[in-house]
Amino acid sequence: MKRLLAAAAILACTATPALAADPISGRWVTEEGDAVVTIGKCGASYCGKLSKYLETPPNGVNQKDVNNPNPRLRSRKLLGTPLLTNLTVDDDLWRGDIYDPRNGKTYRSVVRRKSASVLEVKGCIGPFCQTQNWRRAR
Repeated sequence: MKRLLAAAAILACTATPALAADPISGRWVTEEGDAVVTIGKCGASYCGKLSKYLETPPNGVNQKDVNNPNPRLRSRKLLGTPLLTNLTVDDDLWRGDIYDPRNGKTYRSVVRRKSASVLEVKGCIGPFCQTQNWRRAR
């Protein structure tokens, strides 16, 4: 009986870090409903790439990253571009960066899974944040 209790205690201790944050991996529809972002492991952290257009952008599906501050990246296609980068877990939050291709700026980001089907995504400058709710793609 003591061995069973000890094994259960060890299992509980090792399982706790994995349960500290709800996983954010998967395909998510942006709040505007115009695109799907796929979030997954990228090396030691997580990232989210623009994986599908739900509304065709003004210059078509080959839309380039024309607002990027780096002139070398302005000719790359937006499809496949990392929008969320360097996401690492911090309790029930994921912290990293978010890139807005509409203005070419990168912001500090905080991501939190509100439910199985809703992801809260924040882009922040200092103490000011803009929040969006992304829905799980079907």
